[in-house]
Amino acid sequence: MVDLSRAIGTYLQDVFVNNLDWWVLLGFMAQFFFTARFVVQWIASERAGRSVIPVAFWFFSIGGGALLLIYALYRKDPVFIAGQALGLFVYLRNLYLILRETKREPASAI
Repeated sequence: MVDLSRAIGTYLQDVFVNNLDWWVLLGFMAQFFFTARFVVQWIASERAGRSVIPVAFWFFSIGGGALLLIYALYRKDPVFIAGQALGLFVYLRNLYLILRETKREPASAI
């Protein structure tokens, strides 16, 4: 049990301390954006009393997706690159559709 505890401690030291560099900090910032988008969505839904996806969700998604894509490119991880690139496309497309709809609404109200 002591050996397992030491092995886990050594692993955590290596992962979170020895490997800490600007790229890891960028990855953490990207992860912060992804976490923030869900917090924003949750708060908006609680306030509305129903499931809501605010525009800020898509901005945080784009920020997190772009940063994670940069991080994945640096790490040369093809699975991570493909996943983030596709996700980034979806986030940008959703934001485009929302903005396009917003531009049409004032014109149709006249």
